Order: sequence, then C-alpha cells, then structure tokens
Amino acid sequence: MHSMSMFAKVRRMFHRDHLTISEIQRRTSLSRNTIKAWLKEGNPDYYKYPKRPQVTSKLTPFIPTLLLALEVDSRRAKRDRRTALMLFDAIKQEGYSSDYSLVTDYVRHWRNDASTSSRSAYVPLKFELGEAFQFDWSEEWLVIGGIHRKIQVAHTTKLCASRAFFLSAYPTQTQEMLYDARSRRWAALPNAASTTI
Repeated sequence: MHSMSMFAKVRRMFHRDHLTISEIQRRTSLSRNTIKAWLKEGNPDYYKYPKRPQVTSKLTPFIPTLLLALEVDSRRAKRDRRTALMLFDAIKQEGYSSDYSLVTDYVRHWRNDASTSSRSAYVPLKFELGEAFQFDWSEEWLVIGGIHRKIQVAHTTKLCASRAFFLSAYPTQTQEMLYDARSRRWAALPNAASTTI
C-alpha cells in the first residue's frame, strides 16, 4: 500500500513536470522499481495535470548559455571562475539587451542551489577527545624462534578524535583475549572512551 500523496507527487513530477525517473528518485529517495511501478499503475490518460505556466523574460533565450558557463565554471578553481559581469558581457555579445540585475539574480540563485546541494551531501563525523573508539582484529605473521607463526592482533583502540591506536597480539581470538586487550588499552590510555563503535 502506498501513500496517496507520494504516489500523486511522483506521477505529477513525471507527467506534468517531465522529470526523469533518476531525478524523481533523487528528490524522493524512492527506489527506481517503486517509481516505475507507480507510473504504470492506473490509466495514465486519467491523470491530467495542468501545465506550469512558463515564466519568460528577456533572459530566457540566454539561460542555456548561462547554464553551460556556470556548470563549466563549477569544475574550475574559484579564482578561474567567471564573474556575473563577465557572463553578462558574454551574453550581450549574443544579443542580450536587458538588465544586468536579471543576470546577477540568476547567477546568485544558481550558485546558492549548487552550494546547498554539495553541502548537504557531506556529513562530517566529529568526536570529542576520549568519546569513542573502534575495535577490530587482524591476522599477522611473525617469526618466533625461527618459526613462522600466525598471530591475532587486537586493534583495541583507534580513537575517533585523535586517530591514535593501541595494538596487542594473541595466539587466538577468544572472549578472554578481548577482555585482556581492553584492560591493556585502559592501562595504557586511561582517558580513552569505554564505548566501542
């Protein structure tokens, strides 16, 4: 059973706004299969959506040129990007004859949207000193008394704030070895957190 409001929104985005399935997936976080199934459901001719009024201005014919320039500039270092004035001069040479303010508004909105979407994709992990650590095992080989021996190394502490670590080696992985590794870690680094992640 699907939410009728989301169902209607998906169909509206596809049939009225002419968005691609990939773009609908990005905006709604639904799976492609769900979107495709919802678009197949019912009689498409039954759903009629009024077309959005097209807002046009003297800038409209030059928007593809601006978009291309802005997308190219977004991949350049900041010092190499064109200013709104430079973009204004470029489209004036193509026949644009209206206000500079239309160009600056468009450029500012585009850059704000691009900046917001890139920031929202990055979630930094920050920890206070001693707040959390990671625990893991690895297999290593040592030569002990001329014989190659496999040992289990407890990576008991990888402090999330400082990235410091503490290792201890054992012949096997057992619960007793885990407790011993944690005890050794607390003795060596008494201020480290007791919570593992």
